[in-house]
Amino acid sequence: MRAILNFLWFVLGGVFMGLGWWLAGAVAFLTIVGIPWGKACFVIGQFTFFPFGREAVSRKELNNRDDIGTGSLGLVGNILWFVFAGIWLAIGHVLSAIACFITIIGIPFGVQHLKLAGIALAPIGKTIVTKEVAAAARRQGAEDSVAKLRGNA
Repeated sequence: MRAILNFLWFVLGGVFMGLGWWLAGAVAFLTIVGIPWGKACFVIGQFTFFPFGREAVSRKELNNRDDIGTGSLGLVGNILWFVFAGIWLAIGHVLSAIACFITIIGIPFGVQHLKLAGIALAPIGKTIVTKEVAAAARRQGAEDSVAKLRGNA
């Protein structure tokens, strides 16, 4: 089912938003200081081409520890990203979602565009994994939280 949804997504417009992410990445690479954002754009652009069966999760949630992108430096990076590129990519995804919501068949695609719009607003500190890996990371995080609570009680 994922393969069918990904194929339909790609053919019915996902390719354009993926190329939009890649264009933002190319522009970021031209600025030299934007290379980390450019790399993220290419990864998320690839995710935008075939989003079904994968999701973006916080690296802190996945690894259960902070890194350079999940701390205060990541917050600053997300603010800069939002101002220079994130808002425009998010607007593109929201407009695409509205177009998809016109038909009943397009509703799953519209929902996916809204998820991608959220990622476009603050991509720093996130990574793309399969849905199974994301679920396992959430389960592990919940188990760790419960164990911590039991240890304090």
